[in-house]
Amino acid sequence: LASLAFVGPSSNLPKASSPSQLKAFETEIGVQAPLGMFDPFGILEDGDEERFKLLRYIELKHGRIAMLAVLGQIVTKMGVRIPGYL
Repeated sequence: LASLAFVGPSSNLPKASSPSQLKAFETEIGVQAPLGMFDPFGILEDGDEERFKLLRYIELKHGRIAMLAVLGQIVTKMGVRIPGYL
């Protein structure tokens, strides 16, 4: 029973991309000097620029929606209400 307490790391997990695989995106906005292109799940291993731009667009869209949601919470807590029954 004690031997089941520890299970080693799974080999099924995707490997993190090495910096040499992501050199195509090193000049993009948001790449930081200490890490370079940070892709821990290996989503961009093939180096496809179209997929990179799609994922960047999706991330910006979700970020903006999240910021609006937080702003909505703050405004509601301040007591601002839309007139009428919603």
